[in-house]
Amino acid sequence: MDYIAHIRESDHEIQTVADHLMETQQLAETYGDKIGIQHITGLAGMLHDLGKYTEKFQNYIRLAVQNPDIPPKRGSVDHSTAGGKLLYNLFHIQPQGPFDKQDFMNKALLSEVVGNAIISHHAYLQDFLDPDLESKFLDRVRDRKLEGFDHAVTLFYEQVMEESAFIHYVNQAGIELADYMKRDDNPDIELKMMFLSKFVFSALIDADRTNTRCFEEVNVKNEKNSNEPMIRQQLFQTYYERLMERITDLQSGENADTTINLLRKQMSEQCEQFAVKPSGIFTLSIPTGGGKTLASLRYALKHAVTFEKKHIIYVVPFTTIIEQNAQEVREIIRDDANLLEHHSNVVTNEVEDIDGEDHELEDVVVNTHQKLKLAKDNWDSPIIFTTMVQFLNVFYAGGSRNIRRLHNLSESVIIFDEVQKVPTHCTSLFNQALNFLKIYASSSIVLCTATQPELDFVHNKLDIDPDAEMVHDLDHVIEKFKRVEIVDKATDDTLDTEKLANFVEQKLADEPSILVILNTKAVVKNLYHRLTEGDGAIPIYHLSTSMCPAHRNRILGEVKTHLDHKEPVVCISTQLIEAGVDISFDCVIRSLAGLDSIAQAAGRCNRHGRDGTKQVYVIDHEEENLKDLKEIKIGKEITKKMFIDLKRDKTCYGGNILSGHAMEIYFQKYYTELASDLNYFIPKLRKNMTELLSVSRSENTYYRSYYDEHDTLLPLFLANSYKTAADHFQVIKDHTTAVIVPYGDGEKEGKEIIADLNGQQSIEDLSSLLRRAQQFTINITNTDKNQLSHNKALVSFLDGKIWALTDGAYDDSYGLNLQNDSSHGGFIL
Repeated sequence: MDYIAHIRESDHEIQTVADHLMETQQLAETYGDKIGIQHITGLAGMLHDLGKYTEKFQNYIRLAVQNPDIPPKRGSVDHSTAGGKLLYNLFHIQPQGPFDKQDFMNKALLSEVVGNAIISHHAYLQDFLDPDLESKFLDRVRDRKLEGFDHAVTLFYEQVMEESAFIHYVNQAGIELADYMKRDDNPDIELKMMFLSKFVFSALIDADRTNTRCFEEVNVKNEKNSNEPMIRQQLFQTYYERLMERITDLQSGENADTTINLLRKQMSEQCEQFAVKPSGIFTLSIPTGGGKTLASLRYALKHAVTFEKKHIIYVVPFTTIIEQNAQEVREIIRDDANLLEHHSNVVTNEVEDIDGEDHELEDVVVNTHQKLKLAKDNWDSPIIFTTMVQFLNVFYAGGSRNIRRLHNLSESVIIFDEVQKVPTHCTSLFNQALNFLKIYASSSIVLCTATQPELDFVHNKLDIDPDAEMVHDLDHVIEKFKRVEIVDKATDDTLDTEKLANFVEQKLADEPSILVILNTKAVVKNLYHRLTEGDGAIPIYHLSTSMCPAHRNRILGEVKTHLDHKEPVVCISTQLIEAGVDISFDCVIRSLAGLDSIAQAAGRCNRHGRDGTKQVYVIDHEEENLKDLKEIKIGKEITKKMFIDLKRDKTCYGGNILSGHAMEIYFQKYYTELASDLNYFIPKLRKNMTELLSVSRSENTYYRSYYDEHDTLLPLFLANSYKTAADHFQVIKDHTTAVIVPYGDGEKEGKEIIADLNGQQSIEDLSSLLRRAQQFTINITNTDKNQLSHNKALVSFLDGKIWALTDGAYDDSYGLNLQNDSSHGGFIL
């Protein structure tokens, strides 16, 4: 009989288990080959659905298809444990008599890494040992009785891979594992195995879903495959040539011979020269306004062509705007189809059953959940713009949607724009992820900012290369780029909203354009309302993360138009405007914060140095509530002390609060002050996340407690808690939900996207819809979500997987309106 893996919805064509396993194996091998583990990932691919070779599952799938309105109970048939159980039985149970202990350990580790990926492929990697001193992994692969298991294994050997060939394949995987372990001198086996496990899981998830998608939508097989290495290299070469055309035009313009433009040219050329060096972790410390986007792209394209990289990935802070840089690159490469902007996950993460069981039903019936799961969301584009939140989620967040993208971070050039914005509590996790990408994944990392953090100063250090800086004679460059004066008003007095408004109005008499940056959305909104009470002669704009990307982009466009025409304008913003935004005001007022934020704010003033020296005023806003913003509060305190030092001694910090020396001292004080927070402490467990993920057995308190309780050792080489760590991981600690907002009335805008969410689209159309929706999405906290629900401002689509706001809950001036009573449709000026 034909053993069925899937039945196509459109024509009821079947995909056999053998075809699905072999095709998934082949895809997984190509993903694993990128880091030299093709047999390890291939092993996961060929075994992941072994459990479908049972009569029980075959009856189950036929029943599910024949009775779509009354399907069998989800999870009533377990098909994902069998592959892990086979590996455990073959390679983990210690043989009798003499044996090669190193070979046994390698095979056992292999069975744990690959087996965990297999049993978890409908959920998330399981704990080898959890806080309750239970092993869900052993419960599945050792203790669970599987009806028809032996017959399934026999069929696998008959239809997929003959037994001796399978053993040979496993031996090849064992050799790859041994080679992987030797790639650096770090003795931390658990850390290496954690990243290997996540990579294998990523490769399996993407291979499984891609193969299922290709079977379900036949036309997908005919898509142009831009993943092919030759095509990627041709693309990057073409993009490089187009970039050089743009640079040539800029360098022949009327202002090309100004001091700043000559420095920009020099630094851009230094980036190109640096691109021929082998991959590593480097810094690009171009001052704000120094042409960072073009220079970093020049490095990335040249390096990608020279070393045959597969992706160029820009990662920007979660507090910033990514549309502007993406649009600038899009205009240069003139190829919208191969540039992906990934702001956030529009779809909520998969909800797992309490005991970690599989979503078995969704694997055989293409319903709404399955369409969302199969939607193309794996970062396979040549050029990707994403956020720090999404990057960290790939490595550490729960569910399979995020981690699916991990394997596509290998063989890449990854540029972290404004890297100083790495969330403090994620510092060690960030460093460990970058070290993995450098050492094991053949990726080149560029830390791009005018205010470099001291990431090699902390305990879990970043493995940064010697002579890592791309820019020569950096102190000279910083001095030449000096075009603002920092005016300290913060150590004199505090200001409330009324006093600050008066100060802004006073400054408007001398400076036609003013940018005000404050630390919280509440005071930004209050100042905006206060200033718009005037006669409306001067346009006033508001920017915050309560507005969707498309809305912020429109506001910035209007502000830039005023600035280009030298018309008066005031913009009031949270810190999101400090990074990744090419905009220049005559005057900037910045509420006291970390020194890096002060420097970034200064970069939005007199950006091109055409107007002599302009002022950046640092004030202390007394109405800002920083109680829940610990990092900003500590940064503010350190910066205030440094201002006091400079007031007492004019030669302190080289006489410049923004000098490289001052920034180095600031970050060392900052990381020292927050040393206990850098490893992602989980109060509920009284443990750091780094402990859960990679602590050795000898230091693992759960492992020792297991021995005390059971009077025997845990029969596993790994004892880490991957799922528990993922369950507790949030880049933004107050959990948020993505919601689509009804911003804009035109085609392909927010209101139309919400109207289109009827669940009837094909997988391909749904993939496109979800990508478009990111421009019209904001993230709301649980508190906000509860208030919106109370005010009947939330609607759900696709079985509650996607959320959207009603019209009244989104305001055209400042975005999210919790009261759901917005009525005006224009901008208040």
